Amino acid sequence: MPIIKSAKKRVRIASKAAVRNSKTKRSLRTAIKAFQADITTKNADSAQSAIDIAVKKGVIHKNKAARKKKQIAEKAKQAKSAPAKKAVAKKAPASKKPVAKKTVAKKTVAKKTTAKK
Repeated sequence: MPIIKSAKKRVRIASKAAVRNSKTKRSLRTAIKAFQADITTKNADSAQSAIDIAVKKGVIHKNKAARKKKQIAEKAKQAKSAPAKKAVAKKAPASKKPVAKKTVAKKTVAKKTTAKK
């Protein structure tokens, strides 16, 4: 146990911060797990919001938050587009028309003659 008054205060402050940080971490983990269990845009928004709160409170680093938010966005986008691909039937490829090639005119370079004296 600390003896100095300021050290006692630091212990109290550190314990309060530890409780606050653990609550933020827990809410972050639950939001991410809820998103992974049911991938929807609503869960993606809540998970990204929890990440933003954790960064604001200094629980996680901003680069880690950016990485996690990107991963969540990619998973949500894949989940959103995956059912649409299964439902759409593939179309037969259309026949391509021959394309006429353009002829490129060659430029003639005129040489400058220098007058000799």
